[in-house]
Amino acid sequence: MIRYYIVIALLTFFSAQNFAQLRVSPDQRHLQTSHGKAFFWLGDTAWELFHRLDRKDAEQYLSDRASKGFTVIQAVILAELDGLNTPNANGHTPLVDNDPTKPNDEYFKHVDAIVKFAEKQGLVMALLPAWGDKWNKAWGVGPEIFTPENAFVFGEFLGRRYRNNDVVWIVGGDRHLENEEDREIIEAMASGLRKGDGGKHLISFHPTGARTSSEYFQDAAWIDFHMSQTGHTSNSKPYQFNRKNRAIQPIKPYLDAEPRYEDHPNQFDPVKYGWMDDFDARQCAYWSMLSGAFGHTYGNHNIWQFYEEGRQPIFSARTHWKAALNHPGTVQMSIMKRLFEEHEWQKLVPDQSILSGNNPENESYMISAISSENDLLMAYIPYGNQVDLKTDKLSGMQLQARLFNPRDGYSIDLGTFPNSGTKSIEPPSKGRGSDWLVIIENDEAVSLSSK
Repeated sequence: MIRYYIVIALLTFFSAQNFAQLRVSPDQRHLQTSHGKAFFWLGDTAWELFHRLDRKDAEQYLSDRASKGFTVIQAVILAELDGLNTPNANGHTPLVDNDPTKPNDEYFKHVDAIVKFAEKQGLVMALLPAWGDKWNKAWGVGPEIFTPENAFVFGEFLGRRYRNNDVVWIVGGDRHLENEEDREIIEAMASGLRKGDGGKHLISFHPTGARTSSEYFQDAAWIDFHMSQTGHTSNSKPYQFNRKNRAIQPIKPYLDAEPRYEDHPNQFDPVKYGWMDDFDARQCAYWSMLSGAFGHTYGNHNIWQFYEEGRQPIFSARTHWKAALNHPGTVQMSIMKRLFEEHEWQKLVPDQSILSGNNPENESYMISAISSENDLLMAYIPYGNQVDLKTDKLSGMQLQARLFNPRDGYSIDLGTFPNSGTKSIEPPSKGRGSDWLVIIENDEAVSLSSK
């Protein structure tokens, strides 16, 4: 018995060590681990993690996210909120004389410790070398410090330093490419990262709001998957970005890496438009997953900036970040991830032809997908409206249906029924916040999987 537990411990240890050597799947549609297991990206935006939190608070935050099923933490090394000149929690700035070729080792020891702790929690760190105001100020604090030459040097330094850690690289940082020099800076940094880590880690690009990386780097050989930032408005429609990315060549995986944030002022104006809530976050997530994304990034307005009393709130932040850790949306992201992992989400193919009848692209827009093996159908009903589904693409004479509640993870069993080609379903509640997920499966396949 003791030998058994030693073997299990060793297997767990070595599995954790190789957990995040992520790569693109053979079909180019999702990510997988070095063991070939599909990797569900459930990210959280912790942009100011290295800049604003001390070691103790960082560990509390990371432990919480790991316990809730998150797999990726998105954080910035040269942070947005005066990250060059305002010291971190230990009193250190990242660069000597704001020179990217002169990193301050004391600052990076703090980054090292947080990255290593994240690994122990089974988390992948998606690292932005710098926020975009460091190469295109446009707005924010800046200053602009990068040239193509020093961007390559800084990228190589980071790639080498974190070569053997569980990381993904994200260049860009919420800015538009205004000119050729901007593009050269981004490409030089990506080249430096590749040289430094020997190509061990994936790279993507984080664009400005309401844009996607494929607009800038569709054909770039160095970009491994596409990221969208769909923006902080309840009018955003992430499935539109996903459809665009699904249709382009070359094929690359894609996801929404910065959607509506929970507890963020809608359209940045809380007086006029109010605040976005867990439904806003949830709707983006299900819209994304059923339009072919390989995962989703959740965001909370208070957490990305680690707001607390005494700090200047950015865009009307109003909740201490530790309290925000338990906002309902964060728990519902865990529920979503668990559901999709139970149903081999990587085999889902977006298919709107399943839905019949009127389906205007407004806040109640329904979206659907079917598995590549034709044994599973899912349809997201944001406002609980009656839905008529075409089931003729599903295999099997008998089908089994249920209504899944994204708010609490419970299901209503709708029983089995003959596959006559159509199925009408009316959820028990309607309106904003009464979203439901219809799940229909081949009854024979369900029976076999339950044995």
